[in-house]
Amino acid sequence: MDRTDDSLIAIRRILRATELYGRRLAREAGLTAVQLRVLQIVDEKGHATPTEIATRMGVTQATVSALIKKLEGFGMLDRQRSETDRRQTNLIITAQGRDKVHGAPDALQQRFVQRFEALPDWEQAMLVAALERVATMLDAEDIDAAPVLSVGEIVPSQGG
Repeated sequence: MDRTDDSLIAIRRILRATELYGRRLAREAGLTAVQLRVLQIVDEKGHATPTEIATRMGVTQATVSALIKKLEGFGMLDRQRSETDRRQTNLIITAQGRDKVHGAPDALQQRFVQRFEALPDWEQAMLVAALERVATMLDAEDIDAAPVLSVGEIVPSQGG
C-alpha cells in the first residue's frame, strides 16, 4: 500500500467513526449529535439563549431555531422569558432533556477534545494545518461547518 491509500483509509476511518457514533447516539438516546450538543450547552448552566447556542456552535440563528423547535417538540427544552430583559428568551433544559444528556453515550467529540487538548501546542498546530490542507484538497475549505463531529446536515429532517 502507498501513502495515498493510507491517507484515504485514515479519512474513511474518521468518517466511519463519526457515522457509527451518530447511529449509536440515535439508537441509545434518540438524538443526533447536534441535538445532544444543544442540550449540553443549555445543561452547562441550566439555561442559554438561542444566540449563545448559535455562537458556541458556529451556526446560524435559523439553524439553532430549527434545532430548538425540534427539542421543544421532544419535551427536552422549554422557553422562558428573561427576568432581566423581557425581549430575551432563555432556553431551560427539562428533566427529560437532562436525562438524555446524562444517559447519552460518551460523545465522540468530547473524547477528541480531551485527547487533542492534551497534545503539546506544536502537535496541535501540526494537526490543524494537516486537516486544513486535507479540507482544501477536497475543495471543502469554503464549506460552512460547525465544530461538531456529525455526518449529514446540521438541521435535522422534519421527520425525525
